[in-house]
Amino acid sequence: MIYQAQEDYNKAIPAARGEADRTIKAAEGYALDRINRAKGDASRFTAVYREYAKAKDVTRRRLYLEMLKELFPKLGDKYIIDQDQKNLLPLLNLGKSKGAK
Repeated sequence: MIYQAQEDYNKAIPAARGEADRTIKAAEGYALDRINRAKGDASRFTAVYREYAKAKDVTRRRLYLEMLKELFPKLGDKYIIDQDQKNLLPLLNLGKSKGAK
């Protein structure tokens, strides 16, 4: 029984140590990934801010247009209506062309 117990010990303990080492390495990798992402985000923000400080109007307009570029494809049909236009069709249909109706 002593040898049986020692055999079980020799199987279980190294497996548990290996699992613990694997978990620790995975946690260290996750921490390193989070740190690198945070540093990258901070440096990207700093770069955008420097450009913004140089030319506020241009950077503000560029950020606005980039946001619209991401947002418009998600909206579906889009209509831009001009109140000042007095013609028959005072709107610009930016949706997909579905043929003449």
